[in-house]
Amino acid sequence: MFPAAFLPFIEQRPIGVMARAIVERFFEPKHLDALFRDSAVEQYERNLLFSSVVDLMQSVVLGAEPSVFAAYRKRRHKLPVTDDSIYNKLKGMELVVSEAVVRDTARRAAEVIDELQARRASWLTGYHLRLLDGNHLSATEHRLEPLRNTWAAPLPGRILVVMDPELGVACNAFVTPDGHANERTLLDDVLQVVGEKELWIADRNFCTLKFLFKIADKQAFFLIRQHGSIQGCLKGKRQFMGESSTGKVYEQAIELTHGGDMRTVRRLSVELVQPTRDGDMVLHLLTNLPADVTAVQCAELYRKRWSIETLFYEVTQTLECEIKTLCYPPAALFVFCLALMAANAVAVLKAALRATHGEEEADEMSAYYMALEIKQVHEGMMIALPPDDWANFRTMSVSKFAAVLKKMAAHMDLGYYRKSKRGPKKPPPAMDQYRNGGHVSTYKLLKEKDP
Repeated sequence: MFPAAFLPFIEQRPIGVMARAIVERFFEPKHLDALFRDSAVEQYERNLLFSSVVDLMQSVVLGAEPSVFAAYRKRRHKLPVTDDSIYNKLKGMELVVSEAVVRDTARRAAEVIDELQARRASWLTGYHLRLLDGNHLSATEHRLEPLRNTWAAPLPGRILVVMDPELGVACNAFVTPDGHANERTLLDDVLQVVGEKELWIADRNFCTLKFLFKIADKQAFFLIRQHGSIQGCLKGKRQFMGESSTGKVYEQAIELTHGGDMRTVRRLSVELVQPTRDGDMVLHLLTNLPADVTAVQCAELYRKRWSIETLFYEVTQTLECEIKTLCYPPAALFVFCLALMAANAVAVLKAALRATHGEEEADEMSAYYMALEIKQVHEGMMIALPPDDWANFRTMSVSKFAAVLKKMAAHMDLGYYRKSKRGPKKPPPAMDQYRNGGHVSTYKLLKEKDP
C-alpha cells in the first residue's frame, strides 16, 4: 500500500506521516485555487496562485518554518514573484476567503471522520450541537507607520468560531478586522448558518434578544448564559430541579419581548459550589429547549461548552496562529484561519486514533507531543519523501484514505504521546516588594534554605 521509502517513517514517526498526508489532501492546490476563484470578490490570481500562498503560510503555521521570509527563501526558485508580492497578497487577503477555507476544510474533514465512523457520541440525542465563542488576536509589532507613534498594543482583529463537538472541528469562522469590535457585531453573520434542530451553546457575550429570537424563528434551540442587560418578566415560582456536578439547579419561566414579539423561555439558575473566574456564585441560563430536556441536563451541557476553549488553547499553544510581524488585519486573520484549517486536520488525525485505539485511549493523547513530532520530523521527512511522493493522498477515495490513516495509526507507541498527569495547582507564595533592577544570588538563597 505504501512505497518502501514511507515505511521507516510510518513505523517510527506515524503521527508525522499522518499529519502530512492529511495536510496534503486538505491543501490540494487545484482545489484551493478553485475555492479562491469562487470566494474572492476583488482579489485575482496572476503570477502568484492562492495555493502557493497557502503552502508557504501553512509551513509557518505548522512550525516547519520560523518566519514568512524564511518560508519564502526556501521556495524562491519555485515562486515567480518577489517576497514583497507575498506580503502584498497577504495584506490584501479578503475576509470572505479566510472564512471560506475554514468552512471547506470542515466539510472535507467531516467526510473522512464519518468514513472512519469516529464521530463522538452526541451530547443530546436528536440535536445537532454548535458551540460559539470568540477570540481577539494578540497584539502585533509596531511595524506599520501609523503604529510607530503609540505605545498601545495594536490589535489586528477579532474572530468568532463555531465548533461541532461531535466532529471536533471548527465548522465556521466569522472575522472582523476591527480589534475593538464587539463580538455581537458578527452575530448577524452567525445567524445565516443556523439550521433547524441545532442547539447553540454560548456565553453571555452572545446573549441578545435578537439572537435568541432569530434562533427560535429558525426552529433551532439555544442554551446561553443570561447577560445582565437582558431583563424579562419572571413567571411563577422558582423550583428546585436537582443537583448537577457544579451545584444546585433551579428553574423558572421568564417572558422576553423583542420588536413586538413575546416569548416565554426557561431560566435555569445554577448555584455553584465553586465560584467562576469572575467570582460569580450563580449562573443564569436561558433556553428554549422542551421540558423533556431536564434542567440538570442543560446545566451539564453548558459546562461542556469549555470544549471550544480547549480548541482555542490547542490552536494558540501548538500552532503558530498569531505571527506578530504580520500587522495588517487581513493577513493576521488569514493566518488564524489557516491555523483553524490545521486544527481541523488534527481533528481528522484524532478521529483516526479513536477508530483504531478507542475513544478513551485517543483522549489521553497529548496535542503538545503530537505537534512536537510534526515539527521535528517534517524537514527530514520531506527531504527523504519529496512532494511528488505525496500526490497520491490528494486523489485517493475517501474510503481508501480513511483505511490508510487507520493502518498508520496502528503503528503508534501510545505511551510516548500520552498526556502527563499533574496535581492541582498550588497558590503562588507571597513575594517581597518589587524593586526595579533588583537582583539576588541564587546560590546564597539555596544555602539559606538548606545550610
